[in-house]
Amino acid sequence: MKYLEDLIKEQGEIWPGGIVKVDSFLNHQIDWKLYQEMGKEFYRLFKDDGINKIMTVEASGIGIACVAAQYFKVPMVFAKKYKTSNIDSDLYSAKVHSFTHGNDYNMVVSRKYVNKSDRILLIDDFLANGQALLGLKSIIEQAGATLCGCGIAIEKGFQPGGKLLRDQGIRVESLAIIKSVTDDTIEF
Repeated sequence: MKYLEDLIKEQGEIWPGGIVKVDSFLNHQIDWKLYQEMGKEFYRLFKDDGINKIMTVEASGIGIACVAAQYFKVPMVFAKKYKTSNIDSDLYSAKVHSFTHGNDYNMVVSRKYVNKSDRILLIDDFLANGQALLGLKSIIEQAGATLCGCGIAIEKGFQPGGKLLRDQGIRVESLAIIKSVTDDTIEF
């Protein structure tokens, strides 16, 4: 998606360790036009797959998933990274390691919101090592639902997540795939 790649080139920052900082338009301050275009594109890519639910993990994926759900005209559910006092105890859960935060957490989704009749599209802002998406996949499997694919805003193609998911037969559609990052250059 050229619009997303252009924003990454113009506004993205490169931090040590291969961190691509895009918080000026994607995951802190939101470019609503970008979100709208991404939602349309995810709909175009997956509209024939019988999607009846969109799923993501808090927090950065929520906005993108919500806009995508609008185009599919389906509900969006997000996995919470931590069980809070105001959520049911009847949960699906999966242990996940966060590349961004360098820690483990147990993502949870109430059993009320995912069931075996669901055909789910996963949406996320970044794909690096794929652990969050594998956690969501586990939740989908626990529910007996069907994983139809993953829609990713930005994939770090130089990290193993995309290959890991594709090798498991999961359809992954990334709107921008970063081939490499140096101290001052992002290559698509």
